[in-house]
Amino acid sequence: MVTVAVQAGGRSSRMGRDKALIPLAGIPLIEHVLSRAKGLGDELLVTTNRPDDYAYLGVRMAQDREPGAGSLHGLLTALEAAQGKTVLVLACDMPFLSRPLLEHLVGLADQASVVIPRRGGEFEPLHAVYSRSCVNPIREALLAGQRRVTAILSRVPHLIVGDDTLMGFDPDGWSFFNINTPRDLARAEQILTESPAGP
Repeated sequence: MVTVAVQAGGRSSRMGRDKALIPLAGIPLIEHVLSRAKGLGDELLVTTNRPDDYAYLGVRMAQDREPGAGSLHGLLTALEAAQGKTVLVLACDMPFLSRPLLEHLVGLADQASVVIPRRGGEFEPLHAVYSRSCVNPIREALLAGQRRVTAILSRVPHLIVGDDTLMGFDPDGWSFFNINTPRDLARAEQILTESPAGP
């Protein structure tokens, strides 16, 4: 069983408001993500500390035990709440996800506890696949004072999906375009104006 978990528990400090619900081409940003990931898993989960705001989506939700405690806590929330053994974790602010790439990542899930893209030398931990077996290593990392998601990579078997593979599915890297600022949002609006289906 596969769970698709969309992380919407961040502070959105650079945007100044809950970016997951900001309209992009008239549709809340999180709905763009959900649309691209639809049908990839057996279960859909949204992690958020404002469940009332997301109730209209009609999906299961989970709240952080420690709101604002960082991305590793958010990942723990998703894995503890997931019913699937395999969990595809996605940020709420990546509207141009490549469906073929997501399918490829999920297809590699049985090869490691974490399947994670590394693009241009940078890991993409909120565009990755995790086994629920990562729960205890995450707890250990948190007890050790670590808060970054990549802190668990030294604790579990992991598979890095590098540039060559990523470019085969997404040559221009639009999957990893995320909206953090009003300027990013304006750029995404322009992209959808020029190509309504998106990259």
